Amino acid sequence: MNVLSLCDGMSCGQIALIEDGFKIDNYFASEIDKNAIKVTQENFPNTIQLGDVLSFVKEIIDDHNILLNEEVLSKLPKIDLVIFGSPCRSLSKATAGRKKYNNGLQGVSWLFYPCNAILQWIKNHNNPNVYFMVENVASNNKEDLEEISNTLGINPVLIDSNLFSAQDRKRNYWTNIPILPLPTSNDLVIKDIMDKDVNQKYYYTDKDFEILGLDKKVCAKLHIKGHDILKRVNNINFKSPTLTSCRGGNRQKKILDNGIPRKLTPNEYRRLQTIPDWYKMNVADSHIYNMCGDGWTIGVIKHIFNGMKQDT
Repeated sequence: MNVLSLCDGMSCGQIALIEDGFKIDNYFASEIDKNAIKVTQENFPNTIQLGDVLSFVKEIIDDHNILLNEEVLSKLPKIDLVIFGSPCRSLSKATAGRKKYNNGLQGVSWLFYPCNAILQWIKNHNNPNVYFMVENVASNNKEDLEEISNTLGINPVLIDSNLFSAQDRKRNYWTNIPILPLPTSNDLVIKDIMDKDVNQKYYYTDKDFEILGLDKKVCAKLHIKGHDILKRVNNINFKSPTLTSCRGGNRQKKILDNGIPRKLTPNEYRRLQTIPDWYKMNVADSHIYNMCGDGWTIGVIKHIFNGMKQDT
């Protein structure tokens, strides 16, 4: 299998393919984050890094007319699978009210268009039967969602990661891979993925907080500065809220652990995203939080990719 992964991040697609038992001949990755590339290459040294997605672009006429550098693309072997999750920041409801980000497909999420142009080139000039999978947030406004679907020529399937993990995480998947029947439920909650020994640095022992109700999903509230979402302390008997990219600054998700608020650890972030233990992430905590928040839930991607086995 030859794979082209655009906006590859920490190479979640490659993790899922290997976990599913696929043989990868060539894995071409387009990524610019140095830490994500470092982690990818440590785990998968044969990954062929291609740089910025925009390095494939020769000229941008408008969103639907992007001239590509065909000389670069023509050097690729026959591609069997194209995958990408272009930036979601300006599509997500999490950025509502933030003018810098909340501008839909005209913001940083515009990278969908060059990614799609590359996918269409592969379909038209490289392999008309190529599999593809495109992922993005479930909270797109209706117009953006329809625009992505119309451009790809296919409607998305909405899958919640809570069917495979201890995390609530709804995402849209546009794919021509046959999706096998989904699990009907999953009983995992936060307490099932918690570390047994947690460093004291993750606890808020010096901060005031109030209990909102030990039967509630958000069971406590920290008295710290910032947006309400930063103050929420989650109940370990429930699913985790959706992980988002963060580099610290109290943005990590928080839980009430034996009556004391604390941040989820990097290991717990990994488990919520069902990242296998064998995958090494030898970078600072802040980069692990960021990559996990930006990444895919491996269990979901494995399930989708398994459809390729049934389709052969």
